[in-house]
Amino acid sequence: MKVLKWILLGVVAVVVIVVGYLTLLLDPNDFKPQIVAAVEKQTGRQFKIDKDLGWTFFPSIGITAGGISLSNPSTFNEPTFAAVNAIVANVELMPLFSKQVKISELVLDGLHINLITDKQGKTSLDGLTGQSDTKAAAPAEVASATTNDSVSLNDLSIGGVSVTDAKIRVIDQRTGAKSTFTLERFKLGELTLDKFAAMDYRLSAALDGMSVESEGHGQLKIAKDLKLFSLKELSLSTVAKGESLPTGKIENSITLDAEVDTSKSIASTSIKQLKLNDISGSGKLDVNYAATVPAISAKLALGDIDVDKWLPAAETATAEQPQATTTANATPATEPDLTGMKAVNADFELTIAEIKAAGTTSKNWKMVIALKNGVMNMKQLSADLYDGSLNANATVDGRNRVAKYSFDTQIKSINIRALLTDAAEIELLDGTADIGIKGNGTSLIPDNIKKQLNANGQFAINNGAVHGVNVPQMIRAAQAKLKGESTTENEAKKTDFTSLTGSFSVANGVANNPDLLMSSPLIRISGKGDANIIEESLDYKLSTALVNTLKGQGGKEVDDLAGVEIPLAIKGSFSDPKFSLDMDALLKNKVKQEADKAKDKLKDSLFKKLGL
Repeated sequence: MKVLKWILLGVVAVVVIVVGYLTLLLDPNDFKPQIVAAVEKQTGRQFKIDKDLGWTFFPSIGITAGGISLSNPSTFNEPTFAAVNAIVANVELMPLFSKQVKISELVLDGLHINLITDKQGKTSLDGLTGQSDTKAAAPAEVASATTNDSVSLNDLSIGGVSVTDAKIRVIDQRTGAKSTFTLERFKLGELTLDKFAAMDYRLSAALDGMSVESEGHGQLKIAKDLKLFSLKELSLSTVAKGESLPTGKIENSITLDAEVDTSKSIASTSIKQLKLNDISGSGKLDVNYAATVPAISAKLALGDIDVDKWLPAAETATAEQPQATTTANATPATEPDLTGMKAVNADFELTIAEIKAAGTTSKNWKMVIALKNGVMNMKQLSADLYDGSLNANATVDGRNRVAKYSFDTQIKSINIRALLTDAAEIELLDGTADIGIKGNGTSLIPDNIKKQLNANGQFAINNGAVHGVNVPQMIRAAQAKLKGESTTENEAKKTDFTSLTGSFSVANGVANNPDLLMSSPLIRISGKGDANIIEESLDYKLSTALVNTLKGQGGKEVDDLAGVEIPLAIKGSFSDPKFSLDMDALLKNKVKQEADKAKDKLKDSLFKKLGL
C-alpha cells in the first residue's frame, strides 16, 4: 500500500509541476505579438486577438482563445473579413505520457466571415495567399510535423468537435445581392480511427427571395491509414421557400451511404431513399477519378412525376402588361455551352414509373445514356404511351461549338385522339397510329432546330376519323348546289376512314407530305401538302372521289358525283385547320365527266349505226 501511495503522490507531483510550469513560467499571451505579426505578414491584413489566451488543465490540458478577427482590405466598406468569438482545444494529459494523442474536445464558437465582391470585381479573398517564399515553406513544415515518429496516427482520437453560431455573409456590391449562411450547429462525437462517430448539423440560409433550412445526422469513419472515409446512414433534409421556386416550396430528404477510397481514387454512394416534394426514388452513384477524365456510373429509379406542378403558373396578359419584345430588339439566342461533356465520361440509367406533363400521361419510362469524349449517346428511350409504345435513340455531339444531333423514333399503336386531346386540346384525328421518324441537324437553339432539321418519316392510322370536317356532307352540299337545291348541315363534323397513310420529309422548316391516302368504304382521298413548322400552318390540296354511294350517310342509292374527282383544300393553323371544297375545279371535273359521257354515248350510237 505504501508503494501505491508513493506512486500516486509521484504522479500528482508531476502534474502539479507541469501545471505550475505552464502557469508561472509559460504565459501563452507572451506569444500573442509574434502570432499577430506572423498572420499580418502572411495576409497583409490587420489581425487581432482581443481576449487573453488561457490554459485548461486536468483531466485535459489545452488552450483557449477568443476575440480573434482578421480585417478586410481598407478599400472595403465592411471592415471585418473573419472573426471568432471563442476557440477551445483540449488534449488529454495522461495519454501524452504514453505518446498517444487524444484530443478531448475541439470547440469553435461564433465564426463570422464576410465574403464581399466590390464594384470593380475585387473580392475579400484576394491577397490572402501571402508571399511565395512563405507558401513554399509551409509544405516543408507540415511534412516535418507529419513524419515525426514520436506520435502515431494509430493512436489519434478526438473526443468531440463542436461548431456553433458560424455565419457566412456573401455580398456582391455589383448587383446588390446579399446572402447569409448560418451553421447553427455542427457536432461530431468521439472520433477514433477505424470506428464510426456520430455527427449532426443544422444549417440555414437567407438568399435573395429564398430561404433554406437544412439539417442532418449520420456516422463518420476514418480508416487508420487515412485513405478510406465512410459515411453510414447519412440522413439529410432540406426545405427551401421562395416565390422564385416553381411550387413556392421544395422539401427534399435523402438517406445514403457513401465511401471514398483515396488509394484507388474511387467514390461510391448508395441512395437508399430520395424524396423531392412528392417525387420519391432510390439510386446508386460511382465515381472513378483516377484518370484525367473521371468516369461516372449512375442509376436512378423514380416514382410518379407530375411535371406541371414544377412549372410556373401561366400569366394572363393584360392591357397594363408591357408588350413582348420585338424580334428586332430581342437578345439573340446563343448555343448552349456543352464543353462540360468533355470533362467527364458517364453511364446513366433512369427509370420513372409515370410522368404527367402538359396534360399527357405516360408510364414505364426508361432512359439509358452513355457519355464519352464529348459525345452523348442515348441508347434507349422507351415508354408506354396511350395504349401503345415509344422507342427512340439519339446522339448529341458536343465536341464543337455548334452541336450536331441525330435521332430515330418509333411510335407504335397509340391512341392518337387521346394523345392530341391531352397534349394540345386538339380533336383532329382518331384511330390507332404508327409513326416513325429519323432525322438529324445542327444547332440546339429552338428556332434553328425548326429551320435546320432534316428528317424523313411515315405514318399509318387505322380505323379512325378526321374530326372537324364531314366530307360526305360537303359532297352532298356540293351536289345540291350543282342542282340548285339546298341542304341542311345537321350531322357531326367527322369523316370516318379505315386507313390513313403517308410519308413525309422535313427540310428548311417545312414538312412535306407527297402521298397522303385515306380510304373508306364510301370515299377515297389522296393528295399532298405542306406543314410549315415555323409558322405552324397547313396548306394541303386533296382529291376526293366517291367509291359508289353515300347511302347510309344521308345519300341516295347512286350519287351523281360518283367517280368525279372532288377537290378539297385544307388551310389554316395546326390548332384550327379550315376545310373547303374547290367548287370551280369541281364544276370543271363535272363538266368533263358529262362531256366524256356524251362522247361515249355518241360513240356507242355511231357504232350501232355502222353495225359494229
